[in-house]
Amino acid sequence: MASFVDEVTLTLESGHGGAGAVSFRREKYVPKGGPDGGDGGDGGNVIVRRRENVKTLSHLAGKSSLSAQRGRSGSGRNRHGADGRDLVLDLPPGSVVYDADTAESLADLAEQSSYVLLHGGRGGKGNTHFATSTHQTPRFAQEGLPGRRLRARIEIRLVADVGLVGLPNAGKSSLLSAVSNARPRVGSYPFTTTVPNLGVYRKDRLDVVIADIPGIIEGAAEGHGLGLRFLKHISRTAGLLYLIDLSNPDPVSDVHTLEREISAYGGGLESKPRLLVGNKLDIADPERVAAFRDAFPTDTVLTISVATHQGLRSLGDTLLEAVHGTGNERDT
Repeated sequence: MASFVDEVTLTLESGHGGAGAVSFRREKYVPKGGPDGGDGGDGGNVIVRRRENVKTLSHLAGKSSLSAQRGRSGSGRNRHGADGRDLVLDLPPGSVVYDADTAESLADLAEQSSYVLLHGGRGGKGNTHFATSTHQTPRFAQEGLPGRRLRARIEIRLVADVGLVGLPNAGKSSLLSAVSNARPRVGSYPFTTTVPNLGVYRKDRLDVVIADIPGIIEGAAEGHGLGLRFLKHISRTAGLLYLIDLSNPDPVSDVHTLEREISAYGGGLESKPRLLVGNKLDIADPERVAAFRDAFPTDTVLTISVATHQGLRSLGDTLLEAVHGTGNERDT
């Protein structure tokens, strides 16, 4: 099974243009034919292209550089050199390409289906172009122009409507499996999820795409655990779903832990709309559940049990309302 690779840095180079040819007609009965040197071909471009069936950057991992093909040189009889083949990189939806040296964003494949990162060098002109009435036998042609080089950083940012965050073992993977078509690894121990997962909650003709990332632990902003590294995958979402384990001793404190770590990460995540969802209602102390509901009077707070499916329909309708502006009542 290919590993999940969500970021790579490599050098990309477009193709050099082919050289124009220096050539003269040499035909029977034409002892002093004019110039007939063909132009060189253009170098290949470097293109990034969105592909729905590509999920990671593992096919680029370990590569230090990739190049498009050079243009071929021109030849006699005004024959044009062949253009170089483009270098086409197939990337997952939501991939972003940066200039690794300046951090400038160059292409965003959530918004574009393809983008020419680097144009190939133009082919040189053959000596045919340089003949004049006073200089009928030019013995020179143009060299092709060089290609362009870029040190690129490519990273994936999953395209989802809702980002699912929580402490390890809050039941995120179980929830994603219960409400969507995703089949993430599920287990009753921390850090079951080690890579992001996408699932789709579907009701009638409307979808809500949910992104599940590895659990966030206290101190994630200082590099502890896995979750902080993957927070970039929920940067595009319209809102966040905080999933809280109601069987923990202090679920209110767990919310504050998530708030601190997400705020420390920044990037606008802390200001996104949020939905607070308490899980494991079937085994939680009723007084603790009531205290959880009362602690966040300005938030939408739901309580569910993924194990018994209690509250999942209400949760689904709430997500549809948040993303599409509709819940139980649907357009037909």
